[in-house]
Order: sequence, then C-alpha cells, then structure tokens
Amino acid sequence: MDTKRFLAGTIVGGIVLYAVGYLIFTMAFANFYAANAGSAMGVDRPEQLLWAMLLGNLGYAALICYAMDARLPAGLGGGAKVGAIVGFLLWFTVDFILYGLTNLSNLTRTLVDPLLEIVHGGIGGAAIAFVVGRMKPAA
Repeated sequence: MDTKRFLAGTIVGGIVLYAVGYLIFTMAFANFYAANAGSAMGVDRPEQLLWAMLLGNLGYAALICYAMDARLPAGLGGGAKVGAIVGFLLWFTVDFILYGLTNLSNLTRTLVDPLLEIVHGGIGGAAIAFVVGRMKPAA
C-alpha cells in the first residue's frame, strides 16, 4: 500500500472507528461497562479528551492499514476480516494485561470487550478497504 492510500485509509478509518466506538461503547453498551467496572474509583473522565480519542483511533486505523498491507485483503469482506482480527487481538491483549495489573474492570468486561471489538474493528476495516480500494495505486 502506497503512502497516499495508507494515509487516506488511516484518516477515514480513524474517523469511522471513533464514530462506531462512540455508538457501541458510549451509547449501546454504556450500562454494561458501568455495571462491570472494577473496584478502582474516579478513573473515568467526566468528558472525553477529544484530541486524545482521535489520536488513539488514528493509531488503531493505522495498525489495521498496516495489517491489510501484509494480508492483501479482497474487498469489503477482506477488510472487515482484517479489522476484526486486529481489533480482537489488540483489545484481548490490552484488556487482559490491564485486568492483571489494575482494578479497572471485572473478568466479565475483560472477556466481552474484545468480542465487541470484532464488530468495531471489522466496521473500521471495511471502511478502510472501501476507501483504499477506490483509490488507484501510485505509479
């Protein structure tokens, strides 16, 4: 994947991942996450730091783009598959390390979060594949 396509995929993917993440984690599953928090107190911010959330989602999208380049997925389905795998593995890793080190979540939340990331990352990966697939490769 050339630089132009990588950057376009990262930007579009970052925006899609942020929007879909908001819908999944802040709207649809907010009560689940609140009910399955660990014993740590005062760790959630009253409001998200938008710049930090956007940077994190750009990094997530760049990781999916990088994995796509290595796997050469075909179309939206291939992009969704790569995004779903990256999302699951990334958050499985992070959630279990945080579970082992902190009291931020209980085991139920630690198990469910990576499963929700299959949907989140899959949608992001499909969006990236769509944008990158519509662009002509650099000559």
